[in-house]
Amino acid sequence: MAFDPSYLHLVFPNTRFEALLYGRASRDPNKRGDSVADQLGWGRTLCREYNWHVAEEFKDTGLSASRHAKQARDDFEELLETIEDTPPTQGVIRIVVAYEASRYYRDLEAYVRLRAACMSSGVLLCYKGTVYDLSRSDDRKATAQHAIDAEAEADDIRDRNLRTAARTADAGDPHGRLLFGYTRDYETVNGQLRCVRQYEHPKTGQYVYRALVHIDQGRSVGSLVKWLNSEEDAARPFGYPWTAQNVRLMLLNRAYLGERKNRGNWKKATWPPIRGLETPEGRAMFNRVTARLTDSGRRTQRGSAPVHLLSLIGLCGPCGDHALLKARPSSTKGRSALHCSEKRDTVIREDVIDSYVEEAVIAWFTDKGRATSALVPSGDNVQEKVSAAQRRINAYEEQLAEAKALSEEFDEETGRFKLSSSAFASMERSLSPKLEAERKTLRTVTGVPPVLLALIGAPDPDVVWNGVPEGEGRPGVAGLTMEQKREVIRKVVTVRLWKASRPGIQRLEPGRITLSFVGEPGFRDRPLRAPANAPAVGSEGPSGTE
Repeated sequence: MAFDPSYLHLVFPNTRFEALLYGRASRDPNKRGDSVADQLGWGRTLCREYNWHVAEEFKDTGLSASRHAKQARDDFEELLETIEDTPPTQGVIRIVVAYEASRYYRDLEAYVRLRAACMSSGVLLCYKGTVYDLSRSDDRKATAQHAIDAEAEADDIRDRNLRTAARTADAGDPHGRLLFGYTRDYETVNGQLRCVRQYEHPKTGQYVYRALVHIDQGRSVGSLVKWLNSEEDAARPFGYPWTAQNVRLMLLNRAYLGERKNRGNWKKATWPPIRGLETPEGRAMFNRVTARLTDSGRRTQRGSAPVHLLSLIGLCGPCGDHALLKARPSSTKGRSALHCSEKRDTVIREDVIDSYVEEAVIAWFTDKGRATSALVPSGDNVQEKVSAAQRRINAYEEQLAEAKALSEEFDEETGRFKLSSSAFASMERSLSPKLEAERKTLRTVTGVPPVLLALIGAPDPDVVWNGVPEGEGRPGVAGLTMEQKREVIRKVVTVRLWKASRPGIQRLEPGRITLSFVGEPGFRDRPLRAPANAPAVGSEGPSGTE
């Protein structure tokens, strides 16, 4: 039979009791006192009242004990090891103390493991102010029934949570962890907190939009991480630092467009988009950033800001379009150079090839007709095309969503769904090709990053590229960063380096550097992953044309 702690010293006379305290909580959003700290505090009070020495404390925070749990409870495992590995001491009985049975387990398997450990080591079990001796069959029966009840309660909780999640998903309401950049208003309903509104946080929301602009302007994820960690108002919850991984997750999350994922599809949510992303231009920028970050063939610069213009962008002509040019310090006069990363048999001073390529790129953008026709389809106004395509996309998506809702809504008066499944299928067949066509148009038009549009639209692209120093009565103009210049080169030109006609040639021979601009034969938007059977497209070498 179970014991009241008040009579435990009578059942086990001349005995000193040592307690192993255990606390666990998956979460305590309603502040009902079920936190790990509250549980352990209750256990310490119980031990002081009955003069039990607290030998050790174990706690699992934010972890479920049900059979559906995805994370192991490290301290529970350590508790079992302590029970099994610590030999009994003469005149001492250990007691495992928890607030209630569900703190130990919501899974019969966990109960059986704890029971076996206590039985083999002569350890008592205490919860809800009652002590159980698991060497006794009646106590094993009672605790087993409690474990069954705890597991059933866990299953009921999970079922309720799944129903709630499905209901909120269908309604487009927020659910789960709060996104950075948003805040929520809550109300208490039947003792439970319920979110009634999610909206942009007045301080942190702006950083989501500014982060997207940062990447859209051709800058790297690494520099964005550094900037976000330097901004006090951009701090993540609980002081966690920004990393490249969680920055990418933020930039790719369509929830910032005011959308919610439901059954694998994104649909309109009840919260507003981050300011700046509610417009067609904002959504277009989001799509550009998504395309850039999900480009599997892109080589990204990691760590600090890049210092080489063409390293890992330029290609070696003789070796093929898989062989990249790589920067290395020169052994003569301290000048850096670019060399073939495959055989190291093609090399050129870095300042020579950089100047040549930069002048050619600026000249290419100076020819407005050529640059516009190569980068902007039909040369029409990009913003107008973006706005028109996005408006049509929004209209098609809303029409399909409304039709789907009607096809799932049952009319009790007529005994039919408000829209038949065949009518919905017909509408879906009609609108889906139009929707995909507009999305393709948007992808095509918005594939032009702002930095390229700035160079196309500038009267003098050299001012955009290199900037202008401040003069008398004239403000300075900042040029492009190295990250932005590298991004432009990736988008508009493929650079190939060929061998000199003979060793020791210092001057730049005609055809030594060949350039293939976008739309021309030989242009590649990325290097090959492996050697190609055919020779690279481009010049034949120094004897060819530039």
